Amino acid sequence: MAAEAIASDTDSKARRGFLLALGAYLLWGLLPFYMKAVAHLPLAEVIAHRIVWSVPIAAAVLIWAGRTADFKAAIRSPRTIAMAALTAALISVNWGIYVWAIAVDRTVETALGYYINPLVNVVVGALLLGERLDRLQIAAVVLAAVAVAVLTIDGGKLPWVSLALAFSFAAYAFFRKTLPIGPSQGFLLEVLLLSVPALGYIIFLIATVQDHFVSSNGTDTALLIGCGPVTSVPLLLFAFGAKLLRLSTIGIMQYIAPTMVFLIAVLIFDEPFGTTQAIAFALIWAALAVYSWSMLATAPGYICPSRLTKR
Repeated sequence: MAAEAIASDTDSKARRGFLLALGAYLLWGLLPFYMKAVAHLPLAEVIAHRIVWSVPIAAAVLIWAGRTADFKAAIRSPRTIAMAALTAALISVNWGIYVWAIAVDRTVETALGYYINPLVNVVVGALLLGERLDRLQIAAVVLAAVAVAVLTIDGGKLPWVSLALAFSFAAYAFFRKTLPIGPSQGFLLEVLLLSVPALGYIIFLIATVQDHFVSSNGTDTALLIGCGPVTSVPLLLFAFGAKLLRLSTIGIMQYIAPTMVFLIAVLIFDEPFGTTQAIAFALIWAALAVYSWSMLATAPGYICPSRLTKR
């Protein structure tokens, strides 16, 4: 009976974690619609409000979760503050590129960037953490590199938007691991640090009547306030969901958002998608299939068919 109760509790947590993570990925997948709605507003002002309005939500969730003691300890550590400042800078760069790219009709490139990101994480792990790559992972990285080369040759330049998004988020994830606090506490610390210059900038805009928050119409005001929830809610849903799921499950689910973004870009935003882009995306999808197979084959409790032996 005890074993059954433990198994039932584990299944319940897994289902809850799946729904939380799914909610996060679906919200991220729909985010281009919101970013397109604020595309007429200055980029810096959007990012500033994205930061400032995330603070109360992150603080409320932390208080609700009862994790304020960890946060208080973190803000008393100069090393933690310094590392959080670095990760905050990296994630703000990532946000800025993403918002700008959607505003200038380069949403397809953002989708490609987040497809590439898992493979960039593999390379970062190998180069900086000494993690060994198996043959399938190496093959996946090579396929991704060929896709980038195809786009570079066709366009005459690197697909910098995709690469900047992938590498900035990979760098954020790498340094975020050094923060000795949980994801919700870390997120609050990051947006708190960023809110100092962000709030100063908003006040400056209002004082000089260059803002779109007080001096504009009610629609712009609502959109700027909404930048907080659309930023913080999926991040917090993911933070709580990831704790309840196996890494292999998260690894597969992470393709939901860029797939939605890709479909929105091509089918709804009507962005150009020619033969070269089709070849590049096909290579990336093949790379992700190989990478996912490698990850699943090494996941606990999974038996790769190639490892089965006849009795």
